[in-house]
Amino acid sequence: MLTIRKSEERGHANHGWLDSYHTFSFANYYDPQHMAFRSLRVINQDQIAGGKGFGTHPHRDMEIITYMLDGALEHKDSMGNGSVIRVGDVQRMSAGTGITHSEFNPSATEFAHLLQIWILPNQESVKPSYEQISFSREEKLNQLRLIASPDGRDRSVTIHQDAYIYASILEDGAEVTHTVDQNRYAWIQVARGSVLVGDRFLNAGDAISSDRVGDLKLIGKGDAEILVFDLA
Repeated sequence: MLTIRKSEERGHANHGWLDSYHTFSFANYYDPQHMAFRSLRVINQDQIAGGKGFGTHPHRDMEIITYMLDGALEHKDSMGNGSVIRVGDVQRMSAGTGITHSEFNPSATEFAHLLQIWILPNQESVKPSYEQISFSREEKLNQLRLIASPDGRDRSVTIHQDAYIYASILEDGAEVTHTVDQNRYAWIQVARGSVLVGDRFLNAGDAISSDRVGDLKLIGKGDAEILVFDLA
């Protein structure tokens, strides 16, 4: 079946410097009906004001993926990594036995807009690691581009879970198809614009999940950007 998660039903926290929408229970937002979907634990849509950000804080036993939509984010961590994540970049941290990191918007005037994704790993206490890969607009335009996988195939970031993440930028009327195989599940998150999934119309911030075997046809309605999660 197909189940829609509407944007306006998500948790919301506005701290002034941070405006965040939570697809699943997170921080002070708790909804027992929306704790996770398979191994997908967090999708936070964050807008961070210029010069602001998250101070040093810890994580462990989580696959953390950052997908930039607008602006930039400066990253530093206890593994010695320091970088700026920009539009088109995908960052992956495997927290494993434990890391600390900070994230700040390096611009004084522009907002940083991103999706932060947490996926539960299929093994605990792995050695922490970091990866950052850039994907051009052309790689994602009117096609599904693999950006994360368990084996790093096709230059995707590598995660410790039987999960695949695809990104696509769809022009108006452009169509892509994702096939849900037996014993697999799909979650489709609309990052911006509007998309028709079968006969269901989704706007920015909306999501739809499927446990139905078969093809899911995704059609852009105006320029749209989506993430497709293929999960065990």
